[in-house]
Amino acid sequence: MAKGCSRLVFFFSFLILAVSINAQNVCSNDVGNYTSNSAYKTNLNSVLSSIASNAAVDYGFYNESAGQEPDKVNVFALCRGDIATDVCRGCLENATQEILRVCPNQKQAIIWSAECMLRYSNKTIFGVLETGPTYYMWNVNNVTDDVSLFNQALQDLLRRLRGTAASGNSQKKFATGDTTASFRTIYALEQCTPDLSELQCSDCLDRAIGEIPNCCSGKIGGRVLKPSCNFRFETERFYNPTANSPPPSPPPPAEGNGSDTARTVIIILIPTVGFVILIIFICFFLRRKPRDNSKVKSEAAAGDEINRAESLQFDFNTIRVATDNFSDANKLGQGGFGAVYKGRLYDGAEIAVKRLSRDSGQGDLEFKNEVLLVANLQHRNLVRLLGFSLEGNERLLIYEFVPNTSLDHFIFDPTRRAQLDWERRYKIIGGIARGLLYLHEDSRLRIIHRDLKTSNVLLDAEMTPKIADFGMARLFEMDETQGNTSRIVGTYGYMAPEYAMHGQYSVKSDVFSFGVLVLEIISGQRNNCFRNGETVEDLLSSAWKNWREGTTVNIIDPTLSSGSITEMIRCIHIGLLCVQENVASRPTMASVVLMLNSYSLTLPVPSEPAFFMDSIIESDMSFSLAHDSRITETDQPGCENLLLSGNNEISITDLYPR
Repeated sequence: MAKGCSRLVFFFSFLILAVSINAQNVCSNDVGNYTSNSAYKTNLNSVLSSIASNAAVDYGFYNESAGQEPDKVNVFALCRGDIATDVCRGCLENATQEILRVCPNQKQAIIWSAECMLRYSNKTIFGVLETGPTYYMWNVNNVTDDVSLFNQALQDLLRRLRGTAASGNSQKKFATGDTTASFRTIYALEQCTPDLSELQCSDCLDRAIGEIPNCCSGKIGGRVLKPSCNFRFETERFYNPTANSPPPSPPPPAEGNGSDTARTVIIILIPTVGFVILIIFICFFLRRKPRDNSKVKSEAAAGDEINRAESLQFDFNTIRVATDNFSDANKLGQGGFGAVYKGRLYDGAEIAVKRLSRDSGQGDLEFKNEVLLVANLQHRNLVRLLGFSLEGNERLLIYEFVPNTSLDHFIFDPTRRAQLDWERRYKIIGGIARGLLYLHEDSRLRIIHRDLKTSNVLLDAEMTPKIADFGMARLFEMDETQGNTSRIVGTYGYMAPEYAMHGQYSVKSDVFSFGVLVLEIISGQRNNCFRNGETVEDLLSSAWKNWREGTTVNIIDPTLSSGSITEMIRCIHIGLLCVQENVASRPTMASVVLMLNSYSLTLPVPSEPAFFMDSIIESDMSFSLAHDSRITETDQPGCENLLLSGNNEISITDLYPR
């Protein structure tokens, strides 16, 4: 009886949701109206009249244009990926009638129903990522179990489905799946318009998932609709579970009577041969010395990694020619483990080549780490590794070329920082956060970067941030939370105190570095000592002091003359949450991304940052600096214990407790 009642409650709440879905229309006046006897109206009618039949045949997706500018009409139709052809056709027939009724004169409109979406515009929409307008729907019932556990399970499921949907082909980008939380099953569906690239689809779904706090947090069902993507979740299955199943194998061709004898021979022969092979295999197995299964698995995994790495190998002479024999004219910079050069391959593709130092004690480890770690990482906010090259003592890493160099060349330059207005800086902060979230939770293995800093964030032609330099990265198993090391690598000023002092690293170590980076981006100041009036202080203590006294605007870069001050102060608040001394108090990157995307989310009060960058390290630790570090003593009063140069570009390695 109880089970029947619960299903009845779900049915009525589902009905409410379905009714609301069928009424979602957006009629835009932004691009003007058309008249009933205009060329635009004629073109629109022409395209809409053929949508239902064409979309149903064309895998549930249809895009078409009609007419010439300025009366050209561009139309999209998308059916849910799990529905049948006749259902798709019926939904689109209703949608074409409804959209003309509700939006009779607008040149741009969109309608969402439970099973399809129809959109038209006089602007180009094919291949263009559109994330607005956004509509929410939610189930009227609340989660009665552990809400935080439910929300976490939902987030994990949606992130998993995001990758599946985004990796779909040009016919369908669609995924369904389920997970369990507190004895309750959560079902979810995600879909993008197939004209999007994998990165565009992933970005759209990222933003849609980020709308959950505004939409349906704590609800047992909900839906977020955007022009280019959408998702839905419920605690009862609402989609066809066989939608993603592969088509059945075709039946064997019909055979004539002449094949009966052959079939009989095959039926007798196959079991006989199989039995003989089985006997041989058993004898061989018994004669062999038993092997440890874990060792076999590790060897197989290592072999897979080697094969994968070898498939990415470039010919050394090809790279030498591409960089003009590693000429100084093509040199982009010098890092702790070698120089970076710009190159151009035979096909015209531009590349960045990292030539590892021959005398670097960590060169081999750096090389193996970057090849095996980065080769399979695919995210718009990570620099893509194209391959590598080996010849004698030469070790090269070949990356995609990112034209605008690194973030530090902009944010700390008195002239170039003006190119980064607040809108760009906010997008850079969000992009870095999403890249770290991918490393920590969404990549095949959990990856700790361990050297996140402004010089390891590159900017492409559109100022999109890309995290680089994975030579110091460490792997975590997905259920592992903390690791220890006696060999500490990283950059002074960005290192979490528990890592610098005790060699303990975790995803929260990267969160600390991210917090420092956020404060640097907003203030335009490096995280070292600087003069503030008559006093000398570091960036973290200055930010904390001003936040506590209500004068947070004092640390905002004066060149940020426009932009939302409220948004800047909120980001400073998030940065302070990330640099708290207590590891457990720091948020995860998933929480950080949520904070950045949801202004309605109330932020917790941060505790005092970890001021480990003064005499604490000198008194408790002895350390040696990397071979290429530039050591200068600061002449700023109050900073006598800071042994690093003012440019804060020194990497620490091999820290040993006394």
